[in-house]
Amino acid sequence: MFLNCHSFHSLRYGTISVEDLVKTAAKNGVRTLALTDINTVTGIYDFYRECLLHQIKPIVGMEVRVANELYYICLAKNPKGVEEINRMMTAYNCEGVEIPKQNPLFTDVTVIYPLKNAPENLSESEFIGIRPDETNFLVQRERKHQISKMVVLQPVVFQTKEDYNLHRILRAIDGNTLVSKLTEEEICSKNDFMKPVPEVLRPFRNYPQIIENTNAVADACSFTYEFKVPRTKKYFTESKESDEDLLRSLAYEGFKKRYSDDNVQAKQRIEKELKVISKLNFSGYFLITWDVVQYSNHRGFMHVGRGSGANSIVSYCLGITDICPIELDLYFERFLNLNRQSPPDFDIDWSWRERDEILKYIFEKYGKDHVAFCGTNVEFKYRSIFREVGKAFGLPKEELDVLATNPVEKHDDNKIVKLVHKYGKLLEKFPNQRSMHSCGILISEEPITNYTALEMPPKGFPIVQFDMHTAEEIGLEKFDILSQRGLGTINDAVHLIEKNQGIKVDIRDTKISKNEAKCNEMLSRGKTLGCFYIESPAMRGLLRRLKCDNYKTLVAASSIIRPGVAQSGMMREYIFRHNNPDKFEYFHPVFEKQLGETYGIMVYQEDVIKIAQGFGGVSPESGDILRRAMSGKSRSVQKLQEVRDEFFESCRKQGHPDALSKEVYRQIESFAGYSFCKAHSASYAVESYQSLYLKAYFPIEFMVAAINNGGGFYRTEVYVHECRMSGGIIHNPCVNKSMFETTVYGKDVFLGLMHIEKLEGRLAQFIPEERERNGDFTSLENFIKRVPIGIETLQILIFAGAFRFTGKQKNELLIEARLIMVNFKPVHRFHSIFEEEPKKEYRLPELKRNPFEDAFDEIEILGFPVSCSPFDLLETKYRGSVMAKDLLKYHKKQVKMLAYLISRKHVPTKKGTMYFGTWIDAEGEYFDTAHFPDNLREYPFQGGGCYLLLGQVEVDFHFPTITILKMAKMPFIPDPHYALDKEKRYEVHRKINEDVSMTWRAPYPQEHEIGLPRQKMP
Repeated sequence: MFLNCHSFHSLRYGTISVEDLVKTAAKNGVRTLALTDINTVTGIYDFYRECLLHQIKPIVGMEVRVANELYYICLAKNPKGVEEINRMMTAYNCEGVEIPKQNPLFTDVTVIYPLKNAPENLSESEFIGIRPDETNFLVQRERKHQISKMVVLQPVVFQTKEDYNLHRILRAIDGNTLVSKLTEEEICSKNDFMKPVPEVLRPFRNYPQIIENTNAVADACSFTYEFKVPRTKKYFTESKESDEDLLRSLAYEGFKKRYSDDNVQAKQRIEKELKVISKLNFSGYFLITWDVVQYSNHRGFMHVGRGSGANSIVSYCLGITDICPIELDLYFERFLNLNRQSPPDFDIDWSWRERDEILKYIFEKYGKDHVAFCGTNVEFKYRSIFREVGKAFGLPKEELDVLATNPVEKHDDNKIVKLVHKYGKLLEKFPNQRSMHSCGILISEEPITNYTALEMPPKGFPIVQFDMHTAEEIGLEKFDILSQRGLGTINDAVHLIEKNQGIKVDIRDTKISKNEAKCNEMLSRGKTLGCFYIESPAMRGLLRRLKCDNYKTLVAASSIIRPGVAQSGMMREYIFRHNNPDKFEYFHPVFEKQLGETYGIMVYQEDVIKIAQGFGGVSPESGDILRRAMSGKSRSVQKLQEVRDEFFESCRKQGHPDALSKEVYRQIESFAGYSFCKAHSASYAVESYQSLYLKAYFPIEFMVAAINNGGGFYRTEVYVHECRMSGGIIHNPCVNKSMFETTVYGKDVFLGLMHIEKLEGRLAQFIPEERERNGDFTSLENFIKRVPIGIETLQILIFAGAFRFTGKQKNELLIEARLIMVNFKPVHRFHSIFEEEPKKEYRLPELKRNPFEDAFDEIEILGFPVSCSPFDLLETKYRGSVMAKDLLKYHKKQVKMLAYLISRKHVPTKKGTMYFGTWIDAEGEYFDTAHFPDNLREYPFQGGGCYLLLGQVEVDFHFPTITILKMAKMPFIPDPHYALDKEKRYEVHRKINEDVSMTWRAPYPQEHEIGLPRQKMP
């Protein structure tokens, strides 16, 4: 009888999870149930599984609405009916094809109309739904002849009165209105909940035909689905055999490029991998990935194949990855083995600039009917819940800001806020909207609408209506097509080097950047700002603590910085053992044999498997459970516990003492947090070295590329400073030299027009385009005649120093601009490009300027000073008693330093919040500070700027940190523009920035809390 049920996948309408909907039906003795969410099939697969668990016959379909008007309810008679519904909704979502309000053309779908929208003529599969409270209409003469085409319609939207109120709040959120202003048409009926079947049928006791019709419709509909059957595109060619032949041919073709012909080990490994790939029918998956990479190479794009795919020598020979698995002892089984039935997982990065072209190629190559992005359900989050629910109750913006930005305990205790808390709590984990997965692409064998309707988000690529987990369950595996700014920086740097110096750098030749003395020396000193993955303060500190001067140590560093390793204390222990290899013993021979390269410390995901199998003797299947349990995709302490009993039983059979087994398991269990597989770390290390190679030998071009790619960990100002420290001569934006992005001429670096905050992007693009077409601008008047610009924007360019080429001062240019534009007519703009009118000469009084006016203009317009250092703007001439380069000499001594704040990172401790700060001194060198909770209470950070610091130097394995004892922000001189205006003279100072990063992880353990044994255990 329940042919129209909604779950919370009816976004901002339904209030019941799929699981709770089916459980409620089971409690009410319902034996047949239909899920018909509004315009979506998101929940049908979870629904099908839940129904089978509760012995309920599942029917799936969709409630079709357009502009919130209910057209009809579609019920699939079979899987073909699901396809028909999906195709209709996809055409509407993606191509704007109008949905017919009546008589849609279906062959395997039953259509149920609401009474008010029922057409006069109904096909065999079309019916009119009658609600229990609508039976009084059946006595009308014009309705009696339709009774033979009527069915019982008892919608289900909520379960309790509280749920009904939640539904109303959701509708208010969806309509951006107040709950009190909702109309009846915008919300469901108060009767739309699941009742006992006899109660639903009671109003129809005089209309047995309607009940019979309802049963007949339910009997005619069915839905079955076989999970875990591969539905990803099977073959790259026309068959399994030809795929295998092509894969073998390509693998050996790549072998000739990667290895010497007599490398028996590599050949044996290729054969072993090809055998496994063939048995698991994954040749097509490898070839599709290879095809995308080939297109990328053809277009001259750079990519990085990372993740566990780098464990495969076949993918290395195909050029999917650039990591030799033999060199790093990476074993293929971590990537693919006969116990694993799901396809391999290739993660491939492109530059953020080029990714869309790669996506376009995939969609065109494999057809829009077979390709879509994975979807994702964006849930209501803490801040958005309070803001959205509060808005529905009519709270003003000021109160919403308080609710969204403060902990619950600091909220008011009034009636409305209590309601916001109550219903906000109910909304936790509710899907709020569907969005596009960041990188997952599905390529299906059959048309993708066989499984889902598609939607078209603003990005422009269609998405399926379910997430990656459902996709995997139903047999659709994703290809991860990722983007990052690090590759964009490398790519752009290579082009800039060729343009600026005429030097071609083959950055894809990874040999050039793995054993360079200059790179290794910079790496060991943490001179890596701007370099992919190794530029953050924490990573640069780790590199210095390790004196990391080679590729393999960098691979380890890339993983031990991850939370799983650091949280377990193994990062700290690794640093100790790396620096003191003669001050520890391997506490068991297995650790020396399996983990000798990392001093017996578990660093990579594979290490857990090695120890579980090598020490505990557990099965490969259990080892895989351990690996998955600690992975980022499905990390779960519970899964680790599932193999605990097997592990200890196996250890006893091996004859290990319980105390020893407990210590080993304790270390394994600590990896329930995220850590990298070794191949992933190796891929990151290669890209990090490529960045470092470019920075070491072509620092100016590299830093310009970093600026143009949006930097990374830091704000633009920091990369501009690093470019200056690398020898670049930094210039403000110039209309005759600057492009949209920052550019370089020799050593002269002109900041891009994009950095002028209030300059429209369209205009910032137009200025260099116009200059390219018609030559340099010859004067301010010439610029005004050629560029469509208003006086306010023109003044911004003048203040930014963009007309320095005229040789005139800013105040003179401002007067000139106003004199020119007062009578200037836009219709004359382009007529005189080549025929300049005689210039009018103006005799202006000589105006004197304060030398620091430019710096304050730059802070106002760019966000940081360019023409001078922040230290030059201080009222004091003091620059500190110690410089950063000398800190290693001051271990356990107090120092007084003057420094400019770059960034600070929030770190939780057991005693409260602490911060780690990164600064530059007056010489431009970086150093780091630690600020503990008790000290911060007395000496807090006060925003961006320069501070006087007093602290004690602590040198920890070659890396100095200053523990702050006292700190005071130092005053800058007043803005000379407003020397006589007390209110405005310090206004622009508030634009001086700092980078603040927040983390809410648990505190890392101290050395005495780690407890890893350094002696052999009996």
